[in-house]
Amino acid sequence: MFSDLRALVPKLPGLLLLLLLGLAGALSARTLGLPIPFLLGSLVFVATYAIVTFARTGTRPWYPKPLRTTFIAVIGVLIGSTFKADMAGELPRIWITILAMVPFVFAAHAIGYGIFRHIGRYDPVTATYAAMPGGLIEAVSLGEKAGGDVETLSIQHFLRIVIVVVTIPTLFYLWTGETVGSAAGQHLNASPVEVTDWLLIATLALIGGVVGIKLRLPAGHMIGPLALTATLQATGVVDISGPAILLNGAQLIVGVGLGATFARTTLRHLLSCLSLGILVVAVLLGLGFGIATLLAPFSPMPFEAVLISFAPGGVTEMGLIALSLGVSPVLVAAHHLFRISFTVTVISILARRATSR
Repeated sequence: MFSDLRALVPKLPGLLLLLLLGLAGALSARTLGLPIPFLLGSLVFVATYAIVTFARTGTRPWYPKPLRTTFIAVIGVLIGSTFKADMAGELPRIWITILAMVPFVFAAHAIGYGIFRHIGRYDPVTATYAAMPGGLIEAVSLGEKAGGDVETLSIQHFLRIVIVVVTIPTLFYLWTGETVGSAAGQHLNASPVEVTDWLLIATLALIGGVVGIKLRLPAGHMIGPLALTATLQATGVVDISGPAILLNGAQLIVGVGLGATFARTTLRHLLSCLSLGILVVAVLLGLGFGIATLLAPFSPMPFEAVLISFAPGGVTEMGLIALSLGVSPVLVAAHHLFRISFTVTVISILARRATSR
């Protein structure tokens, strides 16, 4: 144990540098009035640093996965805290958009496969798993087992999430003229928060994260705390009004973590993947926009929430955007949980059949 701690100490200055770069990026983005500045600003600054550092030294910046996982669990608690008792009656009414996720997944995968296979010239296996509209870790793992290009799969899925994270807030800004960010629309407490509230949030994040992982839920380290907090909040057992500074900090940690992952690629490969990713996301967002336009009148969620529900981003990142907008983050997370679970299940079944043949 002590040897592990001694090995950790030399890495701390590098981690501190990443966090400071992320903070500088966040503050710069906020000064410029960019959407969700603590997430996007930190991501851009750290990604730039990671790519340049890897190109010069061949080493990746060290970023501890447990740090990001911890704050993702906190995000789950913050999202769950927005769930109120009167929202429980709305759950049965989202069946129409949940069911619409089934044809959306099949259409999204077919479109993505066509772009990666015929425009990107990916091999069939890499194109198949790169086109999965959800489940980053699962897509890379399944693709590796099937013989796909692991580096390309990793980059492509990270870019899918990043492109959606950048695009959705920007579209809302252009549409409404209001900045989506740390002070926009969130149901969090901007005033000083009692120590007991901080302890309660930490406890729910810990217990929910452990339960979510034990139950093997998709994105269990976030869905577990979310479900636990939402249940306790809806039943009146707890009444959490999370501190706004905690959301800003969580966005910063997630943004730095995403940015650090870009060190693994060359600029040429990154640009190639980026062009394909932009094309895929643009088509899928157009598809999601059409579905949201058709179904929003029949859903308890507003159009903005339905659109975010069909955006092919990560559960954590889409939850953060919904939380910042104040548009039913729990219901949005439920859609993304179904999308990822359904996508991974279908692809896993197809992969097993292909292997048996």
